[in-house]
Formats: sequence, structure tokens, C-alpha cells
Amino acid sequence: MTPSNDASPASEQSMPKGSTPYAASGSLKGRTIIMSGGSRGIGLAIATRAARDGANIVLMAKTGEPHPKLEGTVYTAADQLVAAGGQALPLVGDVRNDDDVAAAVSAAVERFGGIDVVINNASAIDLSRTDAIDMKRYDLMQDINVRGTFLLSKLALPALRESGNGHILTLSPPLNLDPKWAGMHLAYTMAKYGMSLTTLGLAEELKDDAVSVNSLWPCTLIDTAAIRNMPGGQQMVKAARGPEIMADAAHAVLTGANLADGVSGSGNFYTDEEVLSAAGVKDFAPYSLGAPEDRLVPDIFL
Repeated sequence: MTPSNDASPASEQSMPKGSTPYAASGSLKGRTIIMSGGSRGIGLAIATRAARDGANIVLMAKTGEPHPKLEGTVYTAADQLVAAGGQALPLVGDVRNDDDVAAAVSAAVERFGGIDVVINNASAIDLSRTDAIDMKRYDLMQDINVRGTFLLSKLALPALRESGNGHILTLSPPLNLDPKWAGMHLAYTMAKYGMSLTTLGLAEELKDDAVSVNSLWPCTLIDTAAIRNMPGGQQMVKAARGPEIMADAAHAVLTGANLADGVSGSGNFYTDEEVLSAAGVKDFAPYSLGAPEDRLVPDIFL
């Protein structure tokens, strides 16, 4: 299986704007977000939710020209963000390239005056077992998932410290050391857990710098093109939720809507359901694509 972005385009079954059960208590208006990837799928859903508040969003993604199999480019994504009410700066770049990432961070600061939020969304997936995986695919996942997350976070740190209320949010799972997850797809598990270790380490490293660092992961399968393109994927996504649940959960984390008094807002490995429950959501059925709640496919690593 060819690795692809595991936060890729959603189907056209996305729910209409404003129809989710999440009632926001905070806003991202005027906040500047830089995101890796984001030209489609979960990343674009998160960016669009922020744009509805009036956020400034810098998208750095590889897709500058239309893809024969995947809809959307960084430019069409930016148009969607502006239409939603935000400001957007589309940049064609590769998170594996140091110069591209440095240029994106500099462009964000120059255009919007700083950076308040980093969202590490870009990620590649290949669930092959060890004897089957090609080492180029292994390297791709390590370079995008682990190194890319580390690099973007690292280069944005000066701006995040200047923000006074900075946040790094990475789309990666809890560090579940149950051996079954390593045994099922070792290469991918190592790559995703590398992203989560970045959350763990930076949360501790930045605890006195007014920069929060967290991870977010879905409880169920999310409908994306990456899943649809896998063997059996078209059937699997019938028991998935739409990417709006991750968009609402990210919004809640970034605005602190999920936090009770005295609860630390950094160093957490959140799930979408956990965050939204804390923010007052009681019914998750509107996020599903039609399957009953007890028939949804659970996500891995939980």
C-alpha cells in the first residue's frame, strides 16, 4: 500500500455548516494558526472551523496543483477559509524540507505579525507489517510524521513564546504501550508515537513559557480519502464519523472550552469524545455518517 496523508479529504457527506452539537464558548478570532498539510480532510475541517471565528490561517501543503485522485489544493483550501470568514495564506511546501518550513514560519510572522497556534496535521500512513514494508515508505512516515512535527514545532517556538498564549496541537494518539499496537503495524506505530513523544517532551520543556502542547485523536474511524483508498475502505467509512467532530474538538482544545478550573491545559493526550463531552456535547450521533453509535469502527491505539 502506498503511504498517503492520514488526514486526507473527507467525502461529500460532510454536515452543513453550524449543524454540529458543539456550542462554542470561546473564539479564535484574530489568532494566527500555522498548519502542516490542511489542503483537505481533517486538517481543512479544523482550519475551516477556526476561520469561521475570524482566525488567520497559514496552510503549508504539498498540493499546489490538482491531484488526479484527490480533490483540493492548498489554494482551493485557502479560498474556502476566506469564504468561511477567516484570512488565509496558502504556501506550497514540504514539511520534510527545512527551508520550506522555515520560510512558512517567517511568512506567517511577516503577514500576520506572529504565530499563536501550531497544528501538526501532516502525516503519512502505511499499515504494512514489518516484513512487507518498503524502507522508503518507512522513511517517509518517519520524515513526515516525526521529523516534520518536531521541525515545525521547533522553528515556531520563538513566535509561540512571543504570543503569550501559544499552543501546539498535534494529531497523534495517546502513548498506549499495549504490545498489540506495535505488533499490528510497527512502522506506523513508531511514526505516530514519535509525534506523541514530541507532545510529551515539549509540554514539559515549555511548561514555564506560556505555551500549551497537546495531542488530539479520534475515538472512531474518520471518513477521509486515505481510508477510502485502502482495501475495503469504501465499506469501512460507512461506519465512520465525519471530520467535523475533530474540527469541533480542536476548537474546544484551542479555546480551553474543555477545561475545568484547576485542570492543566498542557501535556494531554485528548480524544475527540473526551474533549467535546467536557465542552458540553451529550449526543455524538450527528457526527456519524449514518451508522448507529454501537456500529461505528473504533480507531486504533485506544
